Amino acid sequence: MKKLINNPEDVVKEALQGMAEAYPELIRVDVENQLVVRKEAPVQGKVGIVSGGGSGHEPMHGGFVGKGMLDAACAGQVFTSPVPDQMYTAAKDVNGGKGVLFIVKNYTGDVMNFDLAAEMAQAEDIQVQSVVIDDDVAVQDSLYTAGRRGVGGTVLAEKICGAAAERGDSLDDVANLCRRVNENVRSMGMALTPATVPAAGKPSFELGPNEVEIGIGIHGEPGRRRMELQSADDITEMLAEPILDDLPFKNGDRVLAFVNSMGGTPYLELYIVFNKLHEILKGRGISIARSLVGPYITSLEMQGVSITLLRMDDEMEMLWDAPVYTPALKWKA
Repeated sequence: MKKLINNPEDVVKEALQGMAEAYPELIRVDVENQLVVRKEAPVQGKVGIVSGGGSGHEPMHGGFVGKGMLDAACAGQVFTSPVPDQMYTAAKDVNGGKGVLFIVKNYTGDVMNFDLAAEMAQAEDIQVQSVVIDDDVAVQDSLYTAGRRGVGGTVLAEKICGAAAERGDSLDDVANLCRRVNENVRSMGMALTPATVPAAGKPSFELGPNEVEIGIGIHGEPGRRRMELQSADDITEMLAEPILDDLPFKNGDRVLAFVNSMGGTPYLELYIVFNKLHEILKGRGISIARSLVGPYITSLEMQGVSITLLRMDDEMEMLWDAPVYTPALKWKA
């Protein structure tokens, strides 16, 4: 194992301390509770938005804390769910009197612990709603889930719902919007190499020198099949076609196309994938209204890629374009 770490037990806390030092104008970090919180939280009269999950998927989730996106993120240990006390503390930290939305990836530990935290917060008269993201079309159930996994669609939900909360929407409206995003987003990924969890010190699974895993999960869970490496165009088709057929997307749709690095895949290769994805979509009469390319939901140093497509409407486009100012996403209207 070659990693730029000190003690494997301290990687999450040290990384959070580093984030606090790097972005003091955007966030504050509660190292003891492993929380990243918007600097000015709680924002009065605004729905607070909280997400979280295991560390190792950076910039998700802490990198998306700030204006126009998340109000707080709960960091678990590497590939391990945060605990209910973290989520409960986050809800209290960001409650501006208008309630709190939990955006939860569909992993068993995340769902259970966010549910417990919601009960704890509601016992203190904090309104909480939870929306579970389950956009991965690769498998119906996995090692970590009942039902589909929550993956790249989570990034898009956090941005769009964060913008809605920023403009003053009610908790019910923001939660319903999040459900609408989830209903219209689909994802699928693949791995060229495994990742190594620092505490384990060895790869989380094995792939032969010329093997790839199609449909991999963000923790290294197995996918649909293991096969010999093929061209970027062929692999892009293997990911895009199941996504397109699942919703199904149709002629005339406008989509946000998100090509994501699993951590170790460079932009050079991501753009090759995006080029083929554009060709596939054009052939189906689907237009790319917005795009996102880069390492936004990673799996440590895993080489691989995921594709996420969100069928957009006018409101989603407007909210996607709204200003955002976080460590990982920044733009003006």
